[in-house]
Amino acid sequence: MQVTLVQVRVKPECVDAFVEATAANHHGSVKEPGNRRFDILQDPDDPTAFLLYEAFASAADAAAHKETAHYLAWRETVAEMMAQPRQGVPFTCLYPKG
Repeated sequence: MQVTLVQVRVKPECVDAFVEATAANHHGSVKEPGNRRFDILQDPDDPTAFLLYEAFASAADAAAHKETAHYLAWRETVAEMMAQPRQGVPFTCLYPKG
């Protein structure tokens, strides 16, 4: 499995709009054939800080995700909401398998 942890910090006035846009991306992502998880996490102490946990069956599936209409719409929609550039770090999942 390919897992990417994406750290996002948004402008305070954009939190609600970011959550709405990211929820739409989530709903599209979990329907992708290679998707295993797509979690949206918010820091309880800092509502502008988010972590997206994206798990795909393979690196190819993770790459294909970035070509989907819902991802491209999300990326464009949230671009101006970012307080700083998002940071995605890919990991290879050892357990659970598959």
